[in-house]
Amino acid sequence: MNPPIRDWRGKRVWLMGASSGIGAALAPALAAAGARVALSARRAERITALAHDLPGALVLPCDATDAAAIAQARDRLAAVWGGLDVAIYLAGDYAPMRIWDYAPKAAGHMVAVNFAGAMAFAAALAPLLLKQGDGQLAFVSSVAGYRGLPKALVYGPTKAALINFAETLWLDLAPRGVGVRVINPGFVATPLTAQNDFAMPALITPQQAAGEILRGFATDAFEIHFPKRFTRLLKLLRLLPHRLYFPLIRRLTGA
Repeated sequence: MNPPIRDWRGKRVWLMGASSGIGAALAPALAAAGARVALSARRAERITALAHDLPGALVLPCDATDAAAIAQARDRLAAVWGGLDVAIYLAGDYAPMRIWDYAPKAAGHMVAVNFAGAMAFAAALAPLLLKQGDGQLAFVSSVAGYRGLPKALVYGPTKAALINFAETLWLDLAPRGVGVRVINPGFVATPLTAQNDFAMPALITPQQAAGEILRGFATDAFEIHFPKRFTRLLKLLRLLPHRLYFPLIRRLTGA
């Protein structure tokens, strides 16, 4: 479905959302594998510090919610590198929320970062990649996008939308030589998940997540999901009818 990438030497990779979490772990993992990395995030000081230990890293400060800034960063990248092999959208926001706690500002920011920013990223890069006739786009979504979950009132729908968007984008781009992937992690220990007040099964580190992503790119898979011991269970739960799914999730989560 997508051309596998097993050798990253010389690959030009743009990470949008590299200042913390999975992005900050993926950057050095790619560099260690021989890739050339470009780092983008709203917090310029963090990606500048990260780039200090990554020879040749390109620093492109950029707010994922600003389509014009994304386009400017793309233009600079194209001017310096002359093209792009892989672009990964890792920017994300999360706030646990239930309908009686609905906060419009927080909800709007999640929609802007998790979904609208990803669409702007794809729209900015599609002309470049289509002109090349190759390259790959990937989007970090979440298993929270599979089905409704407690406390994921806004986060879950944004990730569900991102999964659907990536599927539709694959149909647009893959026949024209541009690969598309969606990355669906389970629980990863990041500043965002630190907000959770419940036990997170199969919790992994950002470094483990980065390793899983690289292993996923070595296959032709559209979806890269991990850790398998957790994500496969959630995939089975997707198959349940609502009359079974709802009471089971309430029992498992204590909702």
